[in-house]
Amino acid sequence: MFKQYGRHLLSALLLTSSLMQIPSSRADIAFQQCVDTLQKQAKQEGIPNNIINEALSNVSPVTRTIELDRKQPEFSETFANYLNKRVTRTRIQKGRELLQENKALLDKLTKKYGIPPQYLIAFWGLETNYGGYLGKFPVIDTLVTLACDHRRSTYFSNEVIAAMEVMDEFNIPRKQMVGSWAGAMGQTQFMPSAYLHYGVDGDKDHDVNLWKSIPDAMSSAANFLHGLGWHKNWRWGREVLLPKDFNYLNTGFKNKKPLSQWRKLGITTVFGGPLPDGKAEAALLIPSGHRGPAFLVYDNFDVIMSWNRSIFYSLAVGILADKINGLPDLHRPPPTDSLRLNVAQIKTLQTKLNKLGFDSGNPDGIIGSDTRGAIREYQHSKKMIADGYPDKQVFDSLNIALNK
Repeated sequence: MFKQYGRHLLSALLLTSSLMQIPSSRADIAFQQCVDTLQKQAKQEGIPNNIINEALSNVSPVTRTIELDRKQPEFSETFANYLNKRVTRTRIQKGRELLQENKALLDKLTKKYGIPPQYLIAFWGLETNYGGYLGKFPVIDTLVTLACDHRRSTYFSNEVIAAMEVMDEFNIPRKQMVGSWAGAMGQTQFMPSAYLHYGVDGDKDHDVNLWKSIPDAMSSAANFLHGLGWHKNWRWGREVLLPKDFNYLNTGFKNKKPLSQWRKLGITTVFGGPLPDGKAEAALLIPSGHRGPAFLVYDNFDVIMSWNRSIFYSLAVGILADKINGLPDLHRPPPTDSLRLNVAQIKTLQTKLNKLGFDSGNPDGIIGSDTRGAIREYQHSKKMIADGYPDKQVFDSLNIALNK
């Protein structure tokens, strides 16, 4: 059912290096030639002619999609701001209500796939606010727009073919296929290839409709997480307390250790009790620096990261799931007064760290794991608290102005 499509649209790429950078008449010709190439590819892949015609006969480029694909954030977002906007009292309460309303279905999915119900509800809540907002972009048009653009043409051309297979296999009309600007669809925002590979007919009506059917959406999400490698009977991670003399060079994904070693380093539960003395490995994350919460994250956190590569998103999923399941608020909430840095400041920080021999990778204005690692090493060299967090002390030490 699911195929890996590897054909490159080279002829289209020569004509459409970017729909945003050539005159409209030329762009229209290039776009149509790209659509013609996609039609040929679809026929080669065995897509029925009626589906090809329905999907591509009146397709149009979506300028807003390209704008959003190119858009760079002006400022970085703090963990407190990210979390507080997404894990709200309203969302927690609604999640608890939906957990009870769908208990029979969720219990069945837990038994079959090993995914605890609160996680399925949490993904649902973060992706579409429990189906409250499914997106407004025409999926076929936005996927074709991205397939005919130079940046990620091969990936999105494959998603166009997968979207047509969704239409054919699951009887989904093109007009129903609305979603995000990047083509993610339904209650849980699946890309077409994920829809094809992991879609499950949860309500047994012989179709998989991720827009209209909650059983289909929840069953498909459970199947997806199971396929990504979810470890049954393990949680995503936990908030922990660090000893006062903790060496922050131990933080980050590159420093995974067995729980027994974290226990020897003096890390405890938030209630002050000992960690389990086991061999299971965990990484220590401190998304707000030493002033904020600390989390030990397990292999299931990596599974959540496979759904969305954002650390903030993955922590929000875990925290929302815990709160839906009745756990209390974070013992140490993230500070709300953290620096809100702009992209230029971050690039300057990365450039200076690189020049001093602390490898932060390509200066891209994004604080990722390489940049945090470089900050940690720099802080350690200056006898600061080496938490990898870009606070004012780091910028002052590097003589980088923080004036907005």
